[in-house]
Amino acid sequence: MKKIISLFVVFIMLLGLSACSADNAKKTSDTIIYGSGDYTRINPAMDEHGEINVLIFDGLTDHDGKNEIIPRLAESWEYDETSMTYTFHLAKNVKWHDGVPFSAEDVKFTIEAIMDEQNGSENAPNYEDVEEIRVIDEHTVSFRLSAPNYAFLEYMTMAILPKHLLEGRNMQEDEFFRAPVGTGPYKFVSWEKGQSIVLEKNNEYFAGPAKINKIIFKIVEDDNAKALQLQSGELNLAQVTPKDSENFKNKDGYRLYDMKTSDYRGILYNFWNEYWQKNADIIPAINYAVNREEILNAVILGYGELGYGPLQRNVYNYDGVEKYSFDLAKSAAAFEAAGCTKDSEGFWTRNGERISFTINATPSDQVRIDMAQIVAQQLRAAGLDVKANVPAGGIDWGGQECCIIGWGSPFDADDHTYKVFGTDKGANYSGYSNELVDSYLTAARQTNVPAERAEAYKQFQLELAKTPAYTFFCYIDAMYVANAGIKGINADTVLGHHGVGIFWNVCDWVIE
Repeated sequence: MKKIISLFVVFIMLLGLSACSADNAKKTSDTIIYGSGDYTRINPAMDEHGEINVLIFDGLTDHDGKNEIIPRLAESWEYDETSMTYTFHLAKNVKWHDGVPFSAEDVKFTIEAIMDEQNGSENAPNYEDVEEIRVIDEHTVSFRLSAPNYAFLEYMTMAILPKHLLEGRNMQEDEFFRAPVGTGPYKFVSWEKGQSIVLEKNNEYFAGPAKINKIIFKIVEDDNAKALQLQSGELNLAQVTPKDSENFKNKDGYRLYDMKTSDYRGILYNFWNEYWQKNADIIPAINYAVNREEILNAVILGYGELGYGPLQRNVYNYDGVEKYSFDLAKSAAAFEAAGCTKDSEGFWTRNGERISFTINATPSDQVRIDMAQIVAQQLRAAGLDVKANVPAGGIDWGGQECCIIGWGSPFDADDHTYKVFGTDKGANYSGYSNELVDSYLTAARQTNVPAERAEAYKQFQLELAKTPAYTFFCYIDAMYVANAGIKGINADTVLGHHGVGIFWNVCDWVIE
């Protein structure tokens, strides 16, 4: 039985694409100067979370303002349940920024490059069920799966790369990723390392050109400097810390956007490190010793919500899990149950050694630094010999004991669960492994029956809470400050990790 996209969905597609429709009656405007962190490359196939990706590239599918799937480079698609095959029918009027026509060969090339183990893409788990990619004709491509994956349309939002420029090249290090060519609404112009990346609108964009002529990603690594440059006019759009956002409340000439995200913060434990291989069972005791409410209020001024799991902003969140609310009595009982005792100075010990570890924080992220320092203080007060550290040269992922993590996705529940908590998956940076978690996540991606998915994700969340990979703190809102003249930003869209997603409807934006 085939499920064929209806004319109604095609109509929805046209509505989605109208986000970039031309409006020649309105005068196009000048430039957005966006305060950005630095990039080492622009490579959406290998990396995640690049805000710039959606401006330069397109996927076969896309997200609307409600984070639901709509068509983009694919005009329509169909799914054959019997053969587990998705067939995509591509738009025929699409060109790469260098003028070469886009085709099904580009789609096949991109996904195969991500699937190639030698390329080391953290996105590879999204496509591990793909058994065959077949180019049917120039504008038709099919994917036959080895098992059902009902998040597959979600993963077809992946940016498609040009085969004619990358075939046979190094997908990690090629110079293309410092001067990328896409099909998207903005074209790469220049990159001054550590200073700025300049984009200009693609007047031949197949969905209609954007209204704003130029977007400059001005590299401003320091969070406090972003706020200062917004005040001086050097920037007209930037994400700022909650503390800095207070300076822009009701300030003439600015608009402050408090935007919900799926982005959580907490402690990631490095299970490749020998310390946690021996002491993973005390993480629940650590969790009870963390005062999340104090972290939420002191660091992000209440702009967010208390965190206890990875799916709190998802329809499949299960609220009945153990939330590890702050409780020093429960913490002490859990330590004692694990065979720990306190020494003469009041520190918890195990086998004659103090429970002692260091929490790292990213040097450029003031929020994570503040969180590391507060939680270290809390844990020391609870009897743990814990230190906060801000490594000058950046975090050594393989060598550290733990760090402040940020993660989360507003899209299908499979995203940022299967590849983050699944054993040996591409984005499982903690080395966490639990066979039950693996089985529940696999079951959830292989059914499209909502009740069955809900049950699988419930069991996943219960098991994850029982054997925690993280100590969750909170979900953090994305605080964006914009010049009041920038119109069209959708304040209601739930954003992703690092607050990524604000540019989803950029072709509708104007500067007045």
